[in-house]
Amino acid sequence: MSDRLLKLLLVDQDPIFRLGLRVALEEFPNVQVVSEAQTDTAALQILAKLAQQDPNQVNLVVLELGNGHSLSSQQLGLQLCRHLKTQYPNLPLLLLSSVQEQGLLLAARAAGVNGYCPKGTPVSELVTAIHEIVAGGSYWNREIGKQDTGMQRRPDAGNALENLSASSQLLFAQQRKHLRLSGIGYIDATLAEVTAQLEVPGLPLLDRAVLAGQRRELLAARWLLNRLLASAVERREVPRWRSVPTGNNFASAQLQPPANPRLSTSISKSDSPNKQNAPSLLSPRSLQAALFASCITKLQFPLQNLTATPLEIDILREDKKRDLLYLVLQKVADTLDEIRASRVEINQLSELKNTLLIDAWEAATTEFFGKFARVRVGNNNLEIVNFLLQSSAIVQVEIFQKIPLAEELFSYLLFQTDLQIDNASYPAGGSEAKEYAEMLLENLLIQIANGVVQPLLNSLADVEEIKQGFYDRQLISTREIERFRNNLSWRYRLRNYVNEPQAIFESRYELFVFAPRGIATISIYAPRGQELAQLSGIPLVITLAIEFRDAIAPRLQSLLSFLGSGVVFVLTQVIGRGIGLIGRGILQGIGSVSLTEKKNKKL
Repeated sequence: MSDRLLKLLLVDQDPIFRLGLRVALEEFPNVQVVSEAQTDTAALQILAKLAQQDPNQVNLVVLELGNGHSLSSQQLGLQLCRHLKTQYPNLPLLLLSSVQEQGLLLAARAAGVNGYCPKGTPVSELVTAIHEIVAGGSYWNREIGKQDTGMQRRPDAGNALENLSASSQLLFAQQRKHLRLSGIGYIDATLAEVTAQLEVPGLPLLDRAVLAGQRRELLAARWLLNRLLASAVERREVPRWRSVPTGNNFASAQLQPPANPRLSTSISKSDSPNKQNAPSLLSPRSLQAALFASCITKLQFPLQNLTATPLEIDILREDKKRDLLYLVLQKVADTLDEIRASRVEINQLSELKNTLLIDAWEAATTEFFGKFARVRVGNNNLEIVNFLLQSSAIVQVEIFQKIPLAEELFSYLLFQTDLQIDNASYPAGGSEAKEYAEMLLENLLIQIANGVVQPLLNSLADVEEIKQGFYDRQLISTREIERFRNNLSWRYRLRNYVNEPQAIFESRYELFVFAPRGIATISIYAPRGQELAQLSGIPLVITLAIEFRDAIAPRLQSLLSFLGSGVVFVLTQVIGRGIGLIGRGILQGIGSVSLTEKKNKKL
């Protein structure tokens, strides 16, 4: 075996098994477990963070297919394998699982898994498999290997030839499926990048048209790949090709060419937005994993604030801002797992929404600043976390109560409920619902991160240790910090007195989302009649002023247009002609005088 130090990431839902495996591997000095993950979401977060620091921090991922028993959990594990191979194609995977079904093992191999060992394998044999896989090979247990290579012997030659033929067909089918899945994975990754670029606000019209064309080409390539490389059974399982409308509706809808030409006349009524296809068979846990994985990918984008609205997290350095958003995402995932374990009913979400947000905020604050971190303020040695957590009531009123549709997002992730989008219901797991939920989740992460930083800016903004450890270098002086805080203060006043009443009156929410160039805003429709009826004071005056402007503006514009036409008529037809006649008379008079003078000279 090589003396090279191999660094592993363990992914398994059983903490006792992870602990036992870690202890057993400690006997081998050239094998090191650098991190562990209980869920696929946590695994993706860990890998994204490690890849950002050093791409060589993990040499192998050792994982289980879900919990090894539930079919939906096993499918989720296969989905994780495909996602890892798409995002980290050079990172080998070893399946250490209690799964023994040949079909699942073949599916795992087609998903890109490089090796398999059943749980209970001697540690020495497991370490041998680890070295072989990291070296670029593969390692499968004898049963699956025999089925793949067709080397099992039969008593008679006829059966041996039949078995060899069947094995060859199986090998060809596996290779074809592997090519199809890898191609679709590459297309989907590129499609996600193009779709993300289409969501950037203010995109030039020409760029928008080019990206929409690229998106249609990718959709066509995916459909063609499924038609050419999918088997008859797989082709029936391939979903109908429909475009995923972007947040700004840049791409037009497309339909898969139907298998039966007689059905190609028009779109049936069942395809309308009000009557969606059958609900997704994905579990709520798998919906969460897919949504959080997409969010992790977007967190690799630049995090510069592209909007005109200042955010609390703008004061942080880029790396600290990204670390904080990762932490918030992880704590939200942990909070959702705790809710599932507590068997909370859907009708309890309304009461628990604020508790969920506060729990995630407290956990993120504690880990981001450090539970026992201290700073010196005057003559006091202050515990940062304990001091900041005392502002929970302020953060809840100023930020958390303003987060839109948080209850609907939690219900979608926990109970797989449908989402209401523009007065139409979309089933969980569908492309429209996924896109909508992704926007809500991104806004939730940004707002909770703002809540983590807000108490710091209110009380400890100018502490030197904090400035050196967290702030952007351009905002490190006292003057810039005070200017930043004043801008935030004005933002809260404008939001409470002007922007929020206007958004309520216009039945919309403004969401902060992750775009390829940074943090952007997007506006979504939402019925807000109850909030409008409860407005009073200055916010009510603002809505009345907007209504009055809408009522008087067309009439005033017509009046000004009429008056303007009259003024133009008077200036041109009356005054202009009068001035013209006077000027002509003067010129004629001057001409007459000149002629008279000439006649007198001749005389």
